[in-house]
Amino acid sequence: MALPEGFLPYYKAWEERIGAFIEFAGEKDGEFPSSLPFAVKDNIAARGFSLSCASKLLERFRSPYTATAVRKLQAWGAAVIGKTNMDEFGMGSSTDASALKRTNNPWDQSRVAGGSSGGSAAAVAAGLAPFALGSDTGGSVRQPAAFCGVVGLKPTYGAVSRYGLVAYASSLETIGVLADTTARCRSVFAVIRGKDPLDQTTADAPAEAAPLDVTGGITGGKKGVIGVLSAQIATLEEETRRGFEAAQANLAALGYTLIDVELPSLKYGVPAYYTIATAEASANLARFDSIRYGARPDWSENPDDLIDKAREAGFGPEVKLRILLGTFVLRAGFQDRYYLRAQRIRSGIRRNFEEILGDSDYAPGSPAPRCDAILMPVFPTRAFGRGEAALSPFAQKAADLYTCCANLAGLPALSFPASVEGGLPVGVQLLGRAFSEGTLLAIAESYEAAHPFPHPAGYRSFWN
Repeated sequence: MALPEGFLPYYKAWEERIGAFIEFAGEKDGEFPSSLPFAVKDNIAARGFSLSCASKLLERFRSPYTATAVRKLQAWGAAVIGKTNMDEFGMGSSTDASALKRTNNPWDQSRVAGGSSGGSAAAVAAGLAPFALGSDTGGSVRQPAAFCGVVGLKPTYGAVSRYGLVAYASSLETIGVLADTTARCRSVFAVIRGKDPLDQTTADAPAEAAPLDVTGGITGGKKGVIGVLSAQIATLEEETRRGFEAAQANLAALGYTLIDVELPSLKYGVPAYYTIATAEASANLARFDSIRYGARPDWSENPDDLIDKAREAGFGPEVKLRILLGTFVLRAGFQDRYYLRAQRIRSGIRRNFEEILGDSDYAPGSPAPRCDAILMPVFPTRAFGRGEAALSPFAQKAADLYTCCANLAGLPALSFPASVEGGLPVGVQLLGRAFSEGTLLAIAESYEAAHPFPHPAGYRSFWN
């Protein structure tokens, strides 16, 4: 099947402005044996395509195999249209940490697209793909989705196979979906979810979990109860606060019951997250030694010198920082002080969520959930700028407050556009009980029906 008429000029005009793709197959041949192309973040394997992780170390590496999630979509009839830009190895909140190119926000090219799945979010927002795969370790699907005004789903940990995802923090990350509509997000997730013999952490949804095809409300056509994290919300940009308040008002008008909830351990989420994530990164990235993987230096004195030179030239500053932090917290004598304490905080965060949303294991006789979902901001600001308008690296990490806790607890979370404020989209997110993606998608779908999701100027829809 040929790409739609007029699409290639449209793609070239947008890509020149936003830089979403590292590799675009449509420009090469323009033909796809399917009715629906999709984009893939360049840390997810697709045979014959780039698998650079936006790093100079892997700039010329081609994937020899295909990730389970990609393979399932191909069997469904979809085809990979290209590989999208990202923060190097998934470490960042802007996609400016890519070593290969810069990705801009389709709403305002002077602003970032978010990260680390910024290329996927920008591609969907600009209409260059109807949906894209990304990865979410601490908000890397939901935050760029919020910045670019698209739907972003981080599934329950284990709901989607990680086979073919280049590992960063294995106990936190999952492959997620970015899509132009909630219905499309639901359809894609229905294809990629499920137990995979190639990934022993995967599981099918339990029979007691909400079905994926919930429509017209939460259960039996009835609207549900949404907990709102309002008392703990602080330091939001004024426009972001207005968007969050608009989401609450619109959901209430749709018939949902909103109640205030608190998560006492939320304030410890960021330090716990970065302790665990960097520790796992220091172990996972040890494989990139330029002997098995990665570009090699022209010469070296010995194997140790080879590895040192390759990593010095191949890794960017953010990757080096996180590896060093992870090595530090795992040192003998420091594990109890940092790493094990972070794991205890992680357990506390999970218990906080389960007290509100219900037991993640669906154990018989467990207390009834207080809420069907929790409404939270995604990020304290809209898409931020560069230069003087940029957020410092520390501020970007601190701003993961609202997203990283879903990863620590292994729970599903869905970001969707709530409103447009000051010319930029404002996203909010819903968090739910384990394997409750159907509930979250039902809420967002009812919101979208009443308040259609916005698009940037110049957007054109090519996909049914």
